[in-house]
Amino acid sequence: MSHPNVGDVRGRGMFIGVEFVANRDSKEPFDPAAKIHNKIQLKAMDSGLLCYGMGGTIDGRRGDHILIAPPYNLNDAQQQELVDKFVASVNSSLPA
Repeated sequence: MSHPNVGDVRGRGMFIGVEFVANRDSKEPFDPAAKIHNKIQLKAMDSGLLCYGMGGTIDGRRGDHILIAPPYNLNDAQQQELVDKFVASVNSSLPA
């Protein structure tokens, strides 16, 4: 994902974690009060996509990420739908 606030995407198989940062170059996290993970999760849920937003992943207070864990029997159309909904949720929560 090429969004300027995506610091890292990592995972194994279909279990994917996306880290969100205020500054991609320095990896500076967002202010915890902004609850970026929660904003993205709520937008995703509004579109029918369930994901897990978590904060405090750096030091128990700072850091935002989203976990995506779809079923392993996801077909190509469902995979594209997941990506489209997730990207739209991020873009509407964090306009580039």
